[in-house]
Amino acid sequence: MMLGRPTTDTRKRLHVITWGCQMNVYDSARMSDVLAPLGYVPVSQPDGADMVILNTCHIREKAAEKVFSELGRLRRLKDARAADGERMILAVAGCVAQAEGEEILARAPYVDIVLGPQTYHRLPEMVARAARAAGAVIDTDFPAEQKFDFLPDASAPQGVCAFLSIQEGCDRFCSFCVVPYTRGAEQSRPAASVLAEARRLVTQGAREITLLGQNVNAWHGDAPDGGEWDLGRLIRELADIPGLLRLRYATSHPRDMTASLIAAHRDVPTLMPFLHLPVQAGSDRILTAMNRRHRAADYLRIVEKLRTARANLALSSDFIVGHPGETAADFQATLDLVRQVGFAQAFSFRYSARPGTPAAAAPNQVPEPEKERRLQELQALLRDQQAQFNAGCVGWELPVLFTGPGRHPGQMAGRSPFLQPVHVFGPESVAGHEISVRIDAALPNSLAGTLMQERARA
Repeated sequence: MMLGRPTTDTRKRLHVITWGCQMNVYDSARMSDVLAPLGYVPVSQPDGADMVILNTCHIREKAAEKVFSELGRLRRLKDARAADGERMILAVAGCVAQAEGEEILARAPYVDIVLGPQTYHRLPEMVARAARAAGAVIDTDFPAEQKFDFLPDASAPQGVCAFLSIQEGCDRFCSFCVVPYTRGAEQSRPAASVLAEARRLVTQGAREITLLGQNVNAWHGDAPDGGEWDLGRLIRELADIPGLLRLRYATSHPRDMTASLIAAHRDVPTLMPFLHLPVQAGSDRILTAMNRRHRAADYLRIVEKLRTARANLALSSDFIVGHPGETAADFQATLDLVRQVGFAQAFSFRYSARPGTPAAAAPNQVPEPEKERRLQELQALLRDQQAQFNAGCVGWELPVLFTGPGRHPGQMAGRSPFLQPVHVFGPESVAGHEISVRIDAALPNSLAGTLMQERARA
C-alpha cells in the first residue's frame, strides 16, 4: 500500500479581543487580514492560540486598568504554553497602546508587541522582529504614509452588515477626549480605495455598509478624476453599487454637517433615515468649556434642516454629564435640548478624566454622586423617548434587513431603517434579504413583527 507524505499543518491560531467603538471592530478584522499571509487563522478562544491581540479603547473609564487585568489572565496562558515548549505572542494594540506604550512594557514585560492604531499594517514585520528578538517590539508612531495604502485587498467576509473605515483621527480637540492624541490628525482615504473596498464587501455578501470615522463627516478624499469629494458626493457614488441596499455613517460632528451631506439625506434612498449626531451637552457655557465649537442653537438648526430634508429622520446622540464646571442650570439646559429634539436612542455617560486632556486638570470637578444623580435623570428621559419612538412604530410596515437567526427556534433577526433590532418567526432563507415586516409590538430594546412576504430585495 502506498503511503502519502505526512503533512504539516502550518496554520497558526490568532485570537483578537476587541474593546470599544465600531472602528476598533473594523481594525481587528483588518489585523486578521494582515496576518493571514503568515498563516494565522482566527479562533474564538485564547486558549492554545499562537498569538493574542488586545485591541484596546481609551474612551471608557479605567480603560488602562481593564487592559492590565486582562493581560494578567493571558500571562497564565502564555506561561502554560511556554511550559509545553510552545510560544504565544501577546500584543496590545489600539488607543490604550498608543497612550500607554512604554508603561505597558514596564508593568507587563511579558508583552511582545505594542502597536498604535496607525501602524497595524506593519504587524507582519513586528511579528518577525518579535520572533527574532529577545525584547519587546513597540511601534506607536504616526507614520507619514496612510496605513490603508498598505492593507491587503483580500479581506474576510463581514456578513450582511459590514463596516468600512474611511476616515481616521480628529482635529477638533474636545477638552474631554483623547482621540486626537491616540489616533492623530484627520486623514481621509481616497475615494477610489473606499469604492473598491465597498464593492468587495458587496461581492462577499454585504447588503448594508456603515462608513466609519472618528469624525466621519469631515471626510474629504481624493476623487478618481483628480479632484476632491466630500461625504455627500461619496455617498451618492456608493449608492450606485449594485446589490448595496443600505448605507449609514458614524460618528459625526455637528460642525461638519454640510449642505451637501444634508442634501444626500434628502436625495439618496439608500442612505438610511437614522443619524448619530453627538451634541454632548445643551448648555452653551459647557459646550464652550468642551471646545465643541457649536452652540445649542446651532445643533437645533442642523436638526431642523435634516428633518426638513427627510421628514422621517430619527436621531441618536452622545451626552456627557458632570463635565468640570457643570452647574444644575447647565444640566437643565441639556434636559431641555433633549426634550426639544426627541431622540430615538442615545448614549450617555458620566464625565471621567482622561490623563493629558484639558478637562482633566480643570477646576470645579463635579462630585461623583452628583454626576450619577444627573446621569440617572438624563437616562430616564432618554429611555422614555426611545420607548415612545419604538411604540410609535407599532402598526407600521417597515423594510427589515435580516442578518440571521434570532434567540429562539424559528426566529430570525434583522434591523429596521432606524437601526432597531427586529425579530420575526420565519424561514432562514430570509437572511440577507430586505423584507417588509408589520410591526406588532415594541419591546424595551427591540421590535417584534410579522413577515408580509418571504422574499424581497437581496
